[in-house]
Amino acid sequence: MVSFILRILLTAAVIWLCPNFIEGIKVNDYKTAIIATIVLGLLNTFVKPVVKLFALPITILTLGLFLIVINTLMVFITARFVDGFAIDGLLNGLLFSVVISVASFILTKILDND
Repeated sequence: MVSFILRILLTAAVIWLCPNFIEGIKVNDYKTAIIATIVLGLLNTFVKPVVKLFALPITILTLGLFLIVINTLMVFITARFVDGFAIDGLLNGLLFSVVISVASFILTKILDND
């Protein structure tokens, strides 16, 4: 449970810091970053598997690169639901989703190191 809460807080910190490095990303405050993290996590848990299933043929055709587009789509949907969190432009959203994916991967490896 502590690992789960720590992962949410650290991912929120990454989301909160991203506007300093990626132009076109807007996060009002840390509370908005936490809400965006939770919404993104819920979308990744419930919506993303369905989207991946329907996109399986194109994902196979692109050797898995279409998963980056799906991640970007999840980020844009999150920005649509969370007030105070906005992304301007497809490339900014793509870069943001890659940063979040890499950060999430690293956090998972560090925190789940039993």
